[in-house]
Amino acid sequence: QVQLVESGGGLVQPGGSLRLSCIASGLSFIRYSMTWYRQAPGKERELVAGIAAAGGTIKYADSVKGRFTISRDNAKSTVSLQMNSLKPEDTAVYYCRADYGSLSYWGQGTQVTVSS
Repeated sequence: QVQLVESGGGLVQPGGSLRLSCIASGLSFIRYSMTWYRQAPGKERELVAGIAAAGGTIKYADSVKGRFTISRDNAKSTVSLQMNSLKPEDTAVYYCRADYGSLSYWGQGTQVTVSS
């Protein structure tokens, strides 16, 4: 059974930082590209950052470039998202997703709230 479990969300003041983690189990993690998405209330889910299976290709949404950093540890089957200089508009539920060919899995999400 494949599971993706996100953690690290919470309430943070504007300008603060959070580090999200997603631990995968039940799959051959090294084969999967990993992506972070987010969904704010009343909005569509959007891509935040993605990293290829081999870790070579990384992409970011324009809105988070220079503030967020995605990384992966294949030995620990974990993908992380370091979020710095957080803004109120970063408030959303953050999800990780694993993709390999036609296979795709989602985590349950973790809430990030940026507010003073």
